[in-house]
Amino acid sequence: MHVTIRNGDGADIDFPVMRRLNNHRPLKKIAYVSHYHNQEITIAGMSSSAETAASQWLEQLSAMRAAIAELKLPQTNGDSTHDGYKPSADIDVDDDDLSPTSPLDDIWDLISEDDEEEYSEESLEPERSDVGGVDVTSADVGSQEWLRKSCEGVAMKGGGLDAQSLQEHILAVLASDSSDDELQMTLADVVGFGELDLVSAIILHRKQLLKAPVKPPSGLLSKAERHAQLRQADLEHKTAALSSAQNRSTEQYPHVYRAHEAGNSLSAAGKKYLLPVGSERLEREMYEEYSIPATKVGVLGRHQKLVEVSEMDGLFYPVAYQTSENMLICAPTGAGKTDAAMLAVLSIVAKNIHPNPAENPDVTDFTVNTGDFKIVYVAPMKALAAEITDKLGKRLAWLGIQVRELTGDMQLTKSEIMATQIIVTTPEKWDVVTRKSTGDTELVQKVRLLIIDEVHMLHDARGAVLESLVARTERQVESTQSLIRIVGLSATLPNYVDVADFLKVNRMAGMFYFDQSFRPVPLEQHFIGVKGKPGSKASREHLDNTAFEKVKDMLELGHQVMVFVHSRKDTVNTARKMLEMAQEQGLGDLFDPTGHEGYTNALREVKSSKGREIRELVAKGVGTHHAGMPRSDRNMIERLFGEGVLKVLCCTATLAWGVNLPAAAVVIKGTQLYSAEAGKFVDLGILDVLQIFGRAGRPQFQDTGIGMIVTTQDKLQNYLTAVTQQQPIESQFSKKMVDNLNAEIALGTVTSVPEAITWLGYSYLFVRMRRNPIAYGIDWSEIQNDPNLVQRRRELIVRAARVLQQSQMIIFNETTEELRAKDVGRIASQFYVLQTSIEIFNAMMRPRATEADVLKMISMSGEFDNIQSRESEEKELMRLKEEAAPCDIDGGIGTQQGKTNVLLQSYISHANLEDFTLVSDTAYVAQNAARICRALFMIALNRRWGYQCLVLLSMCKSIEKRVWAYEHPFRQFDLPQAVLRNLDEKGSTASIDSLRDMEPAEIGSLVHNQRMGTTIAKLLDNFPTLTVEAEIAPLNRDVLRVKLFITPDFRWNDRHHGKSESYWIWVENSETSEIYHHEFFILSRKKMYDAHELNFTIPLQDPLPSQIYVRAVSDRWLGAEGVTPVSFQHLIRPDTESVYTDLLNLQPLPVKALKNPLLEEIYGQRFQFFNPMQTQLFHCMYHTNANVLLGSPTGSGKTIAAELAMWWAFREKPGSKVVYIAPMKALVRERVQDWSKRLTRQMGLKLVELTGDNTPDTRTTRDADIIVTTPEKWDGISRSWQTRSYVQQVSLVIIDEIHLLGGDRGPILEIIVSRMNYIASQTKGSVRLVGMSTACANAMDLGNWLGVKEGLFNFRHSVRPVPLEIYIDGFPQQRGFCPLMQSMNRPTFLAIKSHSPDKPVIVFVASRRQTRLTARDLINLCGMEDNPRRFVRMSEEDLALNLSRVKDEALRESLSFGIGLHHAGLVESDRQLAEELFANNKIQVLVATSTLAWGVNLPAHLVVVKGTQFFDAKIEGYKDMDLTDVLQMLGRAGRPQFDTSGIARIFTQESKKAFYKHFLHTGFPVESSLHLVLDNHLGAEVSAETIGTKQDALDYLTWTFFFRRLHKNPSFYGLEISAEENNTVVAQQAANEYMIEMVDKSLAELAESKCLTVHSNGDVDPTPLGKIMSYYYLSHKTIRMLTRHVKPDPEFADVLAWMCLATEYDELPVRHNEDLINAELSKNLPLQAERVFDGLPMWDPHVKAFLLVQAYLEGAELPISDYVGDRNSVLDQAIRICQAGVDVLAEMGFAEAVKRMVGLLQCVKCGRWEGDGPLAILPGVVVEKERERNLQHQTTPKNMVEATTMSREEMTGVLRQVGVPNAEQAKAFKALSQLPQLRVGVADVGALGLTVHLARLNAVQDKDYRIFAPRYPKPQTEGYFVLVTDAAKGEIVALKRVSWPSVDKNRGGGAGRPSTKAVIKLPRSEVERRLRVVVLSDSYIGMEWEVDGEVEVPAPPKVVDDVGKPEKGVK
Repeated sequence: MHVTIRNGDGADIDFPVMRRLNNHRPLKKIAYVSHYHNQEITIAGMSSSAETAASQWLEQLSAMRAAIAELKLPQTNGDSTHDGYKPSADIDVDDDDLSPTSPLDDIWDLISEDDEEEYSEESLEPERSDVGGVDVTSADVGSQEWLRKSCEGVAMKGGGLDAQSLQEHILAVLASDSSDDELQMTLADVVGFGELDLVSAIILHRKQLLKAPVKPPSGLLSKAERHAQLRQADLEHKTAALSSAQNRSTEQYPHVYRAHEAGNSLSAAGKKYLLPVGSERLEREMYEEYSIPATKVGVLGRHQKLVEVSEMDGLFYPVAYQTSENMLICAPTGAGKTDAAMLAVLSIVAKNIHPNPAENPDVTDFTVNTGDFKIVYVAPMKALAAEITDKLGKRLAWLGIQVRELTGDMQLTKSEIMATQIIVTTPEKWDVVTRKSTGDTELVQKVRLLIIDEVHMLHDARGAVLESLVARTERQVESTQSLIRIVGLSATLPNYVDVADFLKVNRMAGMFYFDQSFRPVPLEQHFIGVKGKPGSKASREHLDNTAFEKVKDMLELGHQVMVFVHSRKDTVNTARKMLEMAQEQGLGDLFDPTGHEGYTNALREVKSSKGREIRELVAKGVGTHHAGMPRSDRNMIERLFGEGVLKVLCCTATLAWGVNLPAAAVVIKGTQLYSAEAGKFVDLGILDVLQIFGRAGRPQFQDTGIGMIVTTQDKLQNYLTAVTQQQPIESQFSKKMVDNLNAEIALGTVTSVPEAITWLGYSYLFVRMRRNPIAYGIDWSEIQNDPNLVQRRRELIVRAARVLQQSQMIIFNETTEELRAKDVGRIASQFYVLQTSIEIFNAMMRPRATEADVLKMISMSGEFDNIQSRESEEKELMRLKEEAAPCDIDGGIGTQQGKTNVLLQSYISHANLEDFTLVSDTAYVAQNAARICRALFMIALNRRWGYQCLVLLSMCKSIEKRVWAYEHPFRQFDLPQAVLRNLDEKGSTASIDSLRDMEPAEIGSLVHNQRMGTTIAKLLDNFPTLTVEAEIAPLNRDVLRVKLFITPDFRWNDRHHGKSESYWIWVENSETSEIYHHEFFILSRKKMYDAHELNFTIPLQDPLPSQIYVRAVSDRWLGAEGVTPVSFQHLIRPDTESVYTDLLNLQPLPVKALKNPLLEEIYGQRFQFFNPMQTQLFHCMYHTNANVLLGSPTGSGKTIAAELAMWWAFREKPGSKVVYIAPMKALVRERVQDWSKRLTRQMGLKLVELTGDNTPDTRTTRDADIIVTTPEKWDGISRSWQTRSYVQQVSLVIIDEIHLLGGDRGPILEIIVSRMNYIASQTKGSVRLVGMSTACANAMDLGNWLGVKEGLFNFRHSVRPVPLEIYIDGFPQQRGFCPLMQSMNRPTFLAIKSHSPDKPVIVFVASRRQTRLTARDLINLCGMEDNPRRFVRMSEEDLALNLSRVKDEALRESLSFGIGLHHAGLVESDRQLAEELFANNKIQVLVATSTLAWGVNLPAHLVVVKGTQFFDAKIEGYKDMDLTDVLQMLGRAGRPQFDTSGIARIFTQESKKAFYKHFLHTGFPVESSLHLVLDNHLGAEVSAETIGTKQDALDYLTWTFFFRRLHKNPSFYGLEISAEENNTVVAQQAANEYMIEMVDKSLAELAESKCLTVHSNGDVDPTPLGKIMSYYYLSHKTIRMLTRHVKPDPEFADVLAWMCLATEYDELPVRHNEDLINAELSKNLPLQAERVFDGLPMWDPHVKAFLLVQAYLEGAELPISDYVGDRNSVLDQAIRICQAGVDVLAEMGFAEAVKRMVGLLQCVKCGRWEGDGPLAILPGVVVEKERERNLQHQTTPKNMVEATTMSREEMTGVLRQVGVPNAEQAKAFKALSQLPQLRVGVADVGALGLTVHLARLNAVQDKDYRIFAPRYPKPQTEGYFVLVTDAAKGEIVALKRVSWPSVDKNRGGGAGRPSTKAVIKLPRSEVERRLRVVVLSDSYIGMEWEVDGEVEVPAPPKVVDDVGKPEKGVK
């Protein structure tokens, strides 16, 4: 496979990148030209000075060889006799690089073998060849004769040996088994370096000369290794002392190719310069001229073939492609530098190709892992970027690699960036991207290669950007330990070593320097100085004349000429002037293009151009080119010049930089150019001159290029010395220091002065300050005392920091030297706004500024300082000001800001500009103004100025869309001008809202264009406005919660809206327009029709405004904004009646106070005294039966207090039960473990855990003393409290974390408490309630509801055993969650360093993914420190041992750095390991999700809450954590045993800071959310018959907490009472009506679901469906869904879908991007979700449930670990839903459907499909084989029942058939024996019922009747359905569930063989019936037993009317 690459000069370079595949013969890699040979090339044709250099070089070489010999390096291979070099470890040896075996393969042979046929030995013969003056041609080359003659020739020159010995020596050397490469060195040594031609010839004919066959060399070194050796030796040699004779001053580097200063050095030894040989000086009347001839290109040695690959690429290849060294390549323009960059690119690609091309050379199919790498190519100009993008894109298309341009013109979306591998960008743009600490971090972190083209730009004003980029990249490499390779390309510059140091290039490996002799076309230079006083008229005329004369000379020679001038206007003027002069001198035909064949086409093309000058000039054969022209025109001119139609091209320097367009000759006309920054004329830079000269000469046509520079005489010497000698390039960094420092501080990479000093150390400024201190104002004494210039750097930094602080951009603390970013600084950095501009904005911004003020402010900003008004433009500017500038302009147009302002306004007004320069200025102004205006908007938002934000945002959009805010918004669409004018004139009648109310016809007549009526109506639909509805609810007196419901009012149209529309939403005070809260809201196409909710809180201050405004303003569309006023008229602020208990100063009670020896012993083991809080509670808890509400912070010892109440219950009410309810499974688990270990065994109590995971049977529960459970479980149990005696025995209910009443599960808690109170009132017993919570703000209400009188203890947050310091840090809002989290990582690390360098730390994050990302970042940050494993606290052996136990990859990586992970996605063992290591202080940091805060009591010294949001799949967005969660996390800070204080840092968004500050201090008021989920609870109570009428329901509500709060905080619950009426009778009345309405609504909902019936008199009756709902604890919506979807004969897919549609799965989390995983899963599963659920998207939780169940049945591997947890929770619910489904279907009488649903239940328990065959559940069975077997007709067993009864022999055969190995058969039989074998019979058949007997024939293996279900995550017990159907009609008559009686009751059927009976009541029927009775297993697929024959049931006896006829007997 060849990749042909065009190098700079158009020659094709053939790269055998991958080996030729057809002939499997390894191609030689690109020829590697030995640098000795090269040295020779450059030496050839040199002056004598060069020869002395060469001889010195030889001496050095021999010294080096001697040095190597002395080293006595070991042999490489045992059998090789030569002195091998030891290969260095870091260079890959490639087989191809091993020495070739055939002598033909020598190093001169640079042509791949395939091409060899075309060359013959003869073709290589030179005509005549002379060696040392002896004619050797007569002899046959390669014969002994020829060799002898050659030796004589050498001997004659005096080589020290006579010819004879020389010949023998040579033959001896040839006979050795050295490779050709080594021979070359040895021979060169023997015959001398003058005879390299001879050496190559000898090696070429080695075989001939030896005759005898030579043993091929064995495994020798690769070239790369040898070079490494030579480099190494070279280095050693350099460090050795030099001998006196050598006087070479500069250090020698291996890749520096320069003709040792000879040939172009100028010495100022007298008046005259010593110019290169052949230079001449001419004196003319108008000018003097120096001409310097072209340097010769190196001459070829004899017997060498010309090389196809340019010499240079051969040299780069080993470094560029085979290593990851940073590189700097300095070479003349056009010498093929880009190819080196290409090699580096290919090197990266090769590393990301599978299979790797180096390892598997013969593979033809590659896959490129495009997601794993990015390459960034930084090009100095946009024009160049476009060219490079095009070039690279074409070359790499075959690998499927995307190349895109990212510049000011070409923006990329995030998804495009993700899909791109190579990004070509400008320095500024890449700076902006990397400045965002986050937005594009994913992009920045994947960068593997940074190519910086034209590095010599460092000298330019834009150089500072490059410096900050490189410094940032290098620091990133160090911090993330990821390898980012930097490759710099530049023109030849003198101080290349400095640049190499700056780019961190290894001078010995990656630094390449090529002097001018490497130009593909040598350059002839002419320096012309015109006479006359500079700037005078004479001087100017001379300049024009001289330039014309030179152009004329060139044209006469037939060359094309480029004339470079220095302003855009000048291009046209010069072109015209030249044509004029030609006419005057009668030379018009010189320019005439008419003769060219492309001329007529050109004329046609030019007609399309907008510029009239172009049309006029091209016709005459002259073109102009500059950046102010439209792209299309520039491209056309470039093409015409390239084709040769245009003879002369007048252009500006952009052409030299941006476009590869060479000409035979270039003329630089004048060297004065206007610098906007300096505000005056300055000299043309040397780099520009070199770049322009680089365009001279086209390799295809000329062998030399001609470059002329015409300047004034006074500047002549300047340019002459500079261009030939070149000045070193200096740094421009200090000028931009302030802005760059701000960017780093905002990025968070510099947080203190010392860090900033380090950062400066990475700049080129630092390199140059040390190298050339004088230029930077540093005297020698300073550099002597402080060689690293630390002090100087500190001064620079401090100076810059002070400037930034004065501009309010950073906070600079001079004493601690800390640097912190402020929002203004961040905004400036993100929008690339200069510090000078910020200073202006600070002075000028006002809250009520108008549009005119804004425009003025923008025009004054520093970015436009370089726009100056020229006199020539004044007329046009005046016209523009009159016509196109609607806003006033202060200060006239003569100033920079006046001009900017006019241009900006005329840009928005679409004014026509005539002057070229104005066009380009306008483009510049518009581009920058949009950015600056955005920055101003952000600053205004930051200052919370609502009015100003509106003005600024609409100004931003005006600039971007070029429409004024007062114009009609439809100007943003393409509509005819006339229509737009009509719309504008109509004013408010044509506003968007008014138009939306009209019919299309009306609109048509309004705009006087009927056809447009429908178009406009369509566009109205597409105009992206939002409707916002607001709900407000006061949380307390000072905080208002606002809920916004957002609905889009438009139709999505991809053409207008793309993928997403964004909006700013803010809430402002209607009077002061102060913004209380703002959010950036993104509406994506996918979620267009979902419900969008925003939740946030705003502060309420006195006095209250009458209303607030909610504004929703589009970020892109003018006029798409809406405002919703929210009135405060009905707002009632609840009184904050926080009652706090003071901690009394009591003597702590000793344990003895318990007066119970057993208890004293239990507690005595842990402590001797109760803590102060427990002491204060002791009496109330232990000696009274008072209800208690205990509010105190986490970790203050509440649990012990609750235990005291428990001991009270067991003491005072023996035999009663204690129920402990905790809101989370994790807490239940923790409590059970703690109490089992500590209390129950010692006290002889029985404890039982009741959760979804763990459901013991009734008996265990009945016997237990302590029941620890979750609210849901207890709710389910206590619903039927009448039938469950143990519920009535409860004497104490402890509710932990009762403040979670306000959370999602709060209503359940509320119901439980209300129910327990209700039970107590019904059973005349009393239940003591103990509620525990953190300190809460409305403790009184909670207390009243719990019936607390004296037992109210509500301690403040400060009552902690360990005092806690809380810090709240605000972070600026980022677009996106991950970026925000990312920006918190460094502060987290710094927090650990400052607060808890050695003590344990827990970092809480929002998601599992965040645990991994955070840990990885912390590891990277450690990597920058001295001790990267600072968090590890155990020995290496322990660490290795623990790591071997870890299953999770991410955990293993982080543990090795002492950081643990903890989240629910880890397997149990990993979680426990992390806990254990952290608890034992083996690791210092634990990164965890919030589950850890609740479930595990692991305190730490420092807790960091990293972000207070989490992703909520339901709203598919990020939601704030509950405050209770945050409090719980904070409760983990401070370890009572070790610390005297704990520290907590909360990292949150800036906007949430005030909220946390407020509530962490006062506590959060608890509100009820019962009213949102009342339906299900009412339904349950109706089913339990607690509620029989509507009135009962109302009474029931009065028991709830909701009832209490409704009166206290009516506004919160949406009850509208005006403030005056609050707490009056009217208010009471309103509340009652509100509750009646609520109850009515709930009952109506339940009735719709058929869960109850409501009678007109207000009575309420339960229904069977309602009882099913209540019994299975399901939502009534699930029942409703089932009743709506069911059909009598469903497919399996149907019942599975019904199950998955259950409301219970609404909460199944769908995380970010899981829709893609779901789509992938759906493709690979039997039932595709798209078909089954029509219209449900892939991110719907029900679809996910459907897929997870299938994956489980299929036994498929789940794609990510999160899915495992999700699958288990789906299966958890599945059984309950299936069972309910069976009952519902039975209720509806669908027999077939019931069987299907039971089938699904069996499948779920077995974890197999129905069709998998009966044996599929057995261990060892191959499912595929079993499926095949099951499909055959004659096969047995057909079902599981048959399987249980088959003989062992038969079964053994079947098991073999389905792939069970013999060893596994025992297991299979054991499983079979567990399956039930039943005998089923019917007895006692009567008209009203029958009894079905079930007896198990084989013994039960497990006393709990556990089924064999290895795949189902939780143990299940055996059960059966008895199904009775009507034989004739097939309808269900009865269905009953049966299970085996518990072991102690089952005496009759023998110990292991239970039996039971089911009494079935039959519905009445007037006729006799024949019934079928089937018993179905609920656990095993297809297991059913039918009662033989149909059961005949007689008709019931008839009662005859009362005449007294005898009764008929029973049949």
